[in-house]
Amino acid sequence: MRRRWAFVVGLAVALPLAVVPSTGAAPTGVDALKVDLDDILADPRLGGAQAGVVVRDPATDEVLYSRQATDRATPASNAKLFTAAAALEALGPDYRFRTQVLSDAEQQGSTLRGDLHLRGTGDPTMLAADYDRLAAQLAEQGIREVRGRLLADDTWFDDVPLGSGWAWDDEPYYYSAPISALSTAPDTDFDAGSAIVRVTPTSPGQAPDVAVDPGTGALTVDNRATTAAAEGEPAITVTRDHHSGRVVVTGTVPAGAEPVEEWVAVPDVTAYATDVFTRALAARGITVTGTGEAAAPPGARELAGRESMPLRELLVPFLKLSNNGHAEVLVKAMGREKAGEGSWAAGTGVLAEQLRGLGVDANALRLVDGSGLSRMDGVTPAQLALLLDNAAQRPWAQVFHDALPVAGVSDRMVGGTLRNRMAGTAAANNVHAKTGSLTGVTSLSGYVTAADGRRLVFSVVFNDFLADTPQDLEDAIAVRLAEHNGAADQPRGRTWVPRPRTASDDPATSRDESALECSWTKSC
Repeated sequence: MRRRWAFVVGLAVALPLAVVPSTGAAPTGVDALKVDLDDILADPRLGGAQAGVVVRDPATDEVLYSRQATDRATPASNAKLFTAAAALEALGPDYRFRTQVLSDAEQQGSTLRGDLHLRGTGDPTMLAADYDRLAAQLAEQGIREVRGRLLADDTWFDDVPLGSGWAWDDEPYYYSAPISALSTAPDTDFDAGSAIVRVTPTSPGQAPDVAVDPGTGALTVDNRATTAAAEGEPAITVTRDHHSGRVVVTGTVPAGAEPVEEWVAVPDVTAYATDVFTRALAARGITVTGTGEAAAPPGARELAGRESMPLRELLVPFLKLSNNGHAEVLVKAMGREKAGEGSWAAGTGVLAEQLRGLGVDANALRLVDGSGLSRMDGVTPAQLALLLDNAAQRPWAQVFHDALPVAGVSDRMVGGTLRNRMAGTAAANNVHAKTGSLTGVTSLSGYVTAADGRRLVFSVVFNDFLADTPQDLEDAIAVRLAEHNGAADQPRGRTWVPRPRTASDDPATSRDESALECSWTKSC
């Protein structure tokens, strides 16, 4: 594999805007590009902020632009680039999670005379329908009664559900759902560990119907909402108590309106999966005497099983929609498979080892999780650009590239978090890049084909800005790179790009929705 090593990154430094040839001739080529990128980064919204930018030409190893390239910053969801590349290296594109139903008990007729064990390995794609298929496999074997308990085996991972440095006030929200070897997703975005609270209007003055999807006793609903007259807009707030499964629904929803849906994290995702499977068993006519948690005994035979889609397919919802849970199960899966321990500590150790194999100096960065949700994470734009450069040389490069969001493409599973950005520009259907968003943090790193046909890699990481998120500056940089015409390039002046359509902040919640990944607020 051709590797680019981190020590080359600081050799090329962006020229200040004032530096032009002494002849007075307008700058051309890379110098023209630098002038325009300097102009974009002179935006007053970045005053006092950290603004790291690197642009590399993989064909020549040349660094075309570098500003604060080696200064560590919070990457937000750009951390998922490291996780995805390391998982492809450590686990392989064909890696699958397996969920099993096991028992060491004897079956006599329609009776299983002992316990049933549900064992998971972290599959984030398990839907209620998949638990029903497991139950159907048991029913096909004639089992109707389990004279024992249904015991959840989530020992493939450790029992630490939340990552280091995750914000306490994010805990009820679905993008911060707990991580377990056994989980349930309510949708085909595979938002594992969360459930949908659906509020459906009834008659004016009456309480709306509130349902949890999938149905589960892991959450309880306190419905304080009211159905309003047909006119008006919904004003529903769904909150989940900290460290509790109690969900409070308040506000109004107009009669005749479409149901309002909110995603919430389930605090005990193992109990959630157990409950969903118990209900599936009952629907198939299979009874159990109770539920609990225990490791399956050695030698227990598999009665039913299910494998997830391969990693190459999981990367699509993972990276397109910036799914935090997918990142974290991949980290713990790497730890379990390569170090024998399904923990963040073991997994990030494996991640660092894989990054060294990709030419990235793992000693110069800190990743305590896989999603970038932690404020303790610190990486540099130089490392992000180097990773992208070297990843393009790996056998799985096309899988990685295709799983990134694509600018300006409206299809949600193509454009992802970039579907509403850079449309109608040279970057549209061109830039493949990973977004990242937290309060005071925005990042964009990926690939772009310049006007002269060269593929460039770039990384933009902004930290500590106080104004509204300057994602339009990221977009302006990406568009300018798409317009770059090699040696024939000339300054174009400030590239105007529409501000991204991001979620507005809902004052009824403790979070700032406008500062989050748009997929986390279901706005893209």
